[in-house]
Amino acid sequence: MNTTNQYDYDHLRNLSIGTVDYVSPNEIKVVLDTSAPQNTALNTGTPTLFPRINGFVLIPNEVGALVGLISWIGVEHSQYPKRKGYKDFDLIDLPFPLRKMSITPMGTLKQTGKVEDKTYNLERGVYSFPSIGDTVILPTDVQLKSIVENKEKNSVVKIGVAPIAGNADVKINPDKLFGRHVAILGNTGSGKSCSVAGVIRWSLEEASKRLPEGQKLNNRFIILDPNGEYTDAFNDLNCELRKFKVELTEEDKKIFKELKVPAWLWNSYEWSSFSNATGKTQRPLLKQALRELKSNAIDKSSISIGRSKRFLLTGMFSIQTDLNNGPSSYSEKPGRNDFGNKLSSYVEGLNFYSNQLEEPYKDALLQAAKTIEVIRAQRYGGIYNSNHWYQGFLVSEVETILNLLSELLKKFYPETLVNSNEDNPIPFEVDELPNYIDGLAEKEGKLQYVDFLTMRIRTMLSDSRMKSIIAKDETVTLESWLQTTVTGISIIDLSLVPSDITHLIVSVISRVVFEALQRYRRLHNELLPTVLVMEEAHNFIKRYSEGGSEEVSASQLCTEAFEKIAREGRKFGLSLTLSSQRPSELSPTVLSQCNTFLLHRIVNDRDQELIKRLVPDNIGGLLQELPILPTRKAILLGWASPLPILVEMNELRPEHRPKSEDPDFWDVWTRFKPRDVNWKQIADEWQDVKTDEKPTAKEA
Repeated sequence: MNTTNQYDYDHLRNLSIGTVDYVSPNEIKVVLDTSAPQNTALNTGTPTLFPRINGFVLIPNEVGALVGLISWIGVEHSQYPKRKGYKDFDLIDLPFPLRKMSITPMGTLKQTGKVEDKTYNLERGVYSFPSIGDTVILPTDVQLKSIVENKEKNSVVKIGVAPIAGNADVKINPDKLFGRHVAILGNTGSGKSCSVAGVIRWSLEEASKRLPEGQKLNNRFIILDPNGEYTDAFNDLNCELRKFKVELTEEDKKIFKELKVPAWLWNSYEWSSFSNATGKTQRPLLKQALRELKSNAIDKSSISIGRSKRFLLTGMFSIQTDLNNGPSSYSEKPGRNDFGNKLSSYVEGLNFYSNQLEEPYKDALLQAAKTIEVIRAQRYGGIYNSNHWYQGFLVSEVETILNLLSELLKKFYPETLVNSNEDNPIPFEVDELPNYIDGLAEKEGKLQYVDFLTMRIRTMLSDSRMKSIIAKDETVTLESWLQTTVTGISIIDLSLVPSDITHLIVSVISRVVFEALQRYRRLHNELLPTVLVMEEAHNFIKRYSEGGSEEVSASQLCTEAFEKIAREGRKFGLSLTLSSQRPSELSPTVLSQCNTFLLHRIVNDRDQELIKRLVPDNIGGLLQELPILPTRKAILLGWASPLPILVEMNELRPEHRPKSEDPDFWDVWTRFKPRDVNWKQIADEWQDVKTDEKPTAKEA
């Protein structure tokens, strides 16, 4: 006789607590027996709290048992229950207080093996709904653990226990948790940051146990940390760890690397946002300047060749503008003197570059310099009142100079020399950009339209706070930037990044990482698993309204970068882990792409309503607990969990916790914890005042 999937019906009878009274696809109502446990059940093998909100019950069926989550418990006045075998049928039928409960169908618990050696496996979905009168039973301790425990391959990372299921271990599969996007949501103080650090730490600690001795993990986590919370959270893990920060002191240099996101990494949209370029005139000139500067920068013969080409182009644009403006610019006062001085400096520049280059560039530039010098010398009239003065230049002489430069550019600096575009991450002399835009605008007679654009770029490039981050550094190449950023754990402290460019920096980092992984897959036909962690995501991935202004704000650009990753990142191995205390302010596109949610305490009504619409499971009243969840308690649901479950998260050791603890007002007030303040030291550091004096602390 085949004893597979056979039930011990005597045991089931002992576990019975009621019968099905009402059935719908998302709710099943149960009438509890008068003999059902009042608060503690002892017939499951271990003492079990029953009935309890968000506890589990089973309804046996032909494939195993339907798993239900208790969402409501109450007492209703009903007909007196007729007990079989008893002569209750002649009693006067008066209202009788019956206990009832409502359960939400969650999945199916399948039984395999013989009665005396059976095992259970939980599957999502309901194969068969019960009928009226079907028996409802309590799960045994083994069944409870089978409901909660994740038995999928690689489900080895314990993140906590399930109090409602006898403190059974809650384990996750990192492939499922990080393989699709994760949202960790909760109010300040609910344990959200500890959960972010915890799931990363616990996953990597478990992975280290599988490593051959002496080897380091091959993981990639990029943590964008706006508040500098995660500096010490991963110090002792067996992997590469790099910490990035701006404004480094001598002490900081022992621990941190200086954050570099050079401006040549930016694409044209990011440059447009940075400079507030308008769409009609400024943006096309900006793109053309970026394209030509980057094209010249990758000239394979010599860096000097690219620089000499830019010098020729800028000079030609300037002389062309003088020709377009008419005789007042080259044959009348005061234009002729300015034009003569311009030719003098131009000859000097051509001679300078000819000495830096080899043939055929050397001779070509030298001959051009001689020809222009002959024209200049013919019109030179000497010095008057300490100034050089010139006779008027002829239009034919100006045309001769332009034709000479044009032929020189066509012959020795063809546009087809390189293949580049304005969005390629190619190093170039960023400080030359505003001058180059001016030159292009002069050539096209649009100089008046770019004055404010180039002024903004010059002003922002000269800002010392920004310069340390975005200025060109010869030691930073695209290869070295990717090598240091997309390896091991990279903690990028954004707390001191100037607010003007914080969103832009986050946008550039996320975009470059995404594009690098796209190219990795194209080259190797494999994925490079990488996790991008965004703390305080509601500040960087905001809702925005499309249309309106033609200018793209840095905030919108940042959101669009994450929306692209949310939609397409999984295909290229890039996963998002978002942490936020205000999900209602997050981009709906990004939040709707999250497949796993770890929900801590959320009090705000708008945030609760949003989550109820977004979550991928039918979880009944489980979300009603969100406003009252204690610290370290969270609801895990979605792709990484077989069923939605209330989890008591593992406790992180104090040295591994993010620095997000509440201020110790009372201990400081009562001087139990001393706080010495020297405002001069803070002011000097803030104002960048250099002093050799060692400050003495003054008590506040």
